[in-house]
This record gives sequence, structure tokens and C-alpha cells, in this order.
Amino acid sequence: MNQPKPTHNVDPARRDFYARIGQRNLAPLWEVLHGLITAEPESVIVPHVWSYASLKPFLLEACELITAKEAERRVLILENPALKGESKITRSLFAGLQTILPGEIAPPHRHSQAALRFVLEGSGAYTAVDGERTTMRPGDFVITPSWTWHDHGNDGDGPMVWLDGLDMHMVKLFEASFREGSGSDEAREPDRPEGDSSARYGANMLPVEVEYDRPTSPVFNYPYERSREALDAMKRRDQWSPWHGLKFKFVNPMNGEHAMPTIATFIQLLPGGFRSQGYRSTDSTVFVCVEGRGRTLVGDQRLDWGPRDVFVVPSWSRHTHEATEESVLFSFSDRGVHEKLGFWREQRFPD
Repeated sequence: MNQPKPTHNVDPARRDFYARIGQRNLAPLWEVLHGLITAEPESVIVPHVWSYASLKPFLLEACELITAKEAERRVLILENPALKGESKITRSLFAGLQTILPGEIAPPHRHSQAALRFVLEGSGAYTAVDGERTTMRPGDFVITPSWTWHDHGNDGDGPMVWLDGLDMHMVKLFEASFREGSGSDEAREPDRPEGDSSARYGANMLPVEVEYDRPTSPVFNYPYERSREALDAMKRRDQWSPWHGLKFKFVNPMNGEHAMPTIATFIQLLPGGFRSQGYRSTDSTVFVCVEGRGRTLVGDQRLDWGPRDVFVVPSWSRHTHEATEESVLFSFSDRGVHEKLGFWREQRFPD
């Protein structure tokens, strides 16, 4: 006859064991395994929307309190409410709103973090990347590749505001951050004409004799005028996806992959009255409304959005978009990294 095992001293024995191995910097996996390897993604971040109209007064007030040179980058961070004080909009990505006034210069520096700029408002400002300037206009998607010298300036007559997105938290995770200042507060003089990168690499042709070895797209400004033209052309003949409307990814013309290796970027058109079917994916995604109005339902939360508003959808969160009028959404996420490492997944729900 089998006798039951004694249990009266199991827990004290385990606790004593855990205490002793802890002194040797060891820990029992079986106590934490299910929290480390979950059945499905468990996102820490929460859905949230930042209304641009409510934020703009703070952007202008910041301009009164500190100059672009003094701040180096005058940015108000978009912090996920679940990650206060961590400078994160998602677990892996940074986002913030940068403002530059007429006549100001954000001085040159470079860093191992890659960045994107998505222009929200204003005209006459530029960003310079490795000796080439590009004028920025609302809706433009501009790339600053890793470890490239860059500065910003405003030759216009009003404030310029754009959304910054950086992979800094991925870089921090791998402890691979480097940063260098130029030692000057003045903008670097360009040594290439504006439009040089687009002329070389953005016309469905590639220079035969020029080697380009960066993983980031050599085209560093994707003008909104071209993006909108492509969306308009496709809406006249393409079938609308019930989950995304019409959606394009920005690509590197050298290889057809994402324009940035660590940050995937997209633009999509939703017709007026469109309600998408449920969708979720493993990448937490930051959206910007470029045109139109609507709402996104994430679980039981409703995020209302309009022009220049920013909102975030957590990983593996079922959501739907509803456009009350024809709308354009720009978005970015860490999907490119997910795909490269082989753990990106999506799920499309039928009506």
C-alpha cells in the first residue's frame, strides 16, 4: 500500500533552501517560470491617446522656459501611463514632441539610437543628416539613421513641431548606447545638395558604382505628398482590407525591407464610415492621425482621435478602427525586430 508523502515540513525546507542558494546568487526557476514564459503576451503598457490640441499650450510654454540650444533637444516625452518616469511610450520605444522656433538651431550630435521624425505642424524647418539637409513639411516621415550627425533648424516664420520616435530602449536593453556631440552649437554646413539622397535612391534606380552598407534606407525623407498620392491611386482600384483599409509600409529601396531595421513604419487610409474588423499583433504600435477623425476601440477602451493626435495600442490587444470621415494614420512599431527574430504574430478576427 502506497503511503502519502509527508508534507508538514516541505514549505519550511524549501524556504530554507531558497535562502541558502540566494546567498550564492541562485534562484529556483520553478517559482517564476509561468511568469517568465507566459501562454500569451502580457503587455505592461496601456492604451492611451494624447490630444494634440491639449498638448500644444505646453509645447509653446516650454519654448518660453528653455531654448533649443540649452535643451539640446526641446522635447516633451509622451509617457505611457503605466510606465511613468521611464521615458517610454511602449516597452521598447521612445516618443516625444519636439518644437523648434524660427531662427533656432538644435545643435549637431550623433548617437547609436536610430530616430524617426513625423512632422505635425509648421513649415520652413529642416533636419540635416550626414551633410544633407531636407526641408520638412506636415506629414513627412524623416529618418535619422544610427550614428549619423544630425541637427535641426527653423528658417520659417513660425514654430515647427514633429513627433520623435527612437529605438533607445532596445539599445539600452543591449547596453550598446554611444553618443557624441560636435562641440559646436552651430549647424553643420551641408556638403550635399538637398534632394541628393532621393535622386540617387528614390527613383526606382540604384547607383551602380556607389556602395551603401547601412541597414537603414538611404532615402531619409518620405514626403507626405508622395505617400498621399500613392494612397489616392490605390483607393481607385485596390480592394480594401477589412482589417487595415489601405495600408503601406515604408521600405528601404536597397532591399525592400523596412525603411528602418528596428522601427517599422506604415501609413494607411480609412474611408469615411469604415469600421475595421478586430485585429491584434505582437508589436505594440504608436499611431498618429494625419487627416480625418475617428476612434479606435482597444478592449473596452475608446480612443477618440483627430488631426495630429497620437495614440498607442499595446501588444496582442484586440482593436478596431472606426473612421467617421476619410482618415490617414501613420504608425510605427518594433515589428521589424519581431520579424527578424521570428516571433512576430498577428491574429485577424472575422466579423
